[in-house]
Amino acid sequence: QVHLVESGGGLVQAGGSLRLSCAASGQTFSWYAMGWFRQAPGKERDFLAAITRSGGSTYYADSVKGRFTISRDHAKNTIYLQMNSLKPEDTAVYYCAADPKIAGMVSGSYDYWGQGTQVTVSS
Repeated sequence: QVHLVESGGGLVQAGGSLRLSCAASGQTFSWYAMGWFRQAPGKERDFLAAITRSGGSTYYADSVKGRFTISRDHAKNTIYLQMNSLKPEDTAVYYCAADPKIAGMVSGSYDYWGQGTQVTVSS
């Protein structure tokens, strides 16, 4: 089992940046592909980015490509989501997730989830 804890959310003005962190504990971190998702009030949970077990490949939703960057640090058992050029429509609760199989875009394929961190972008 993997325990995930997100941090780094907060209030930022449009055009600003935030870096989210997701610390993993439990089973070996490198066994898992990792992903970031977000959910705004009244909406479905959307895929944002994923990274393979090695960190050698990354995948992004079109809505964040070029603005968000996913990375992982095996020494710290942590993944990050660097978010630049933030927009009010980026406001949501952001979740990290772990998948022992693939770095996919479907939330249902991920086995473990963090509790989420709120990101609010003001206009």
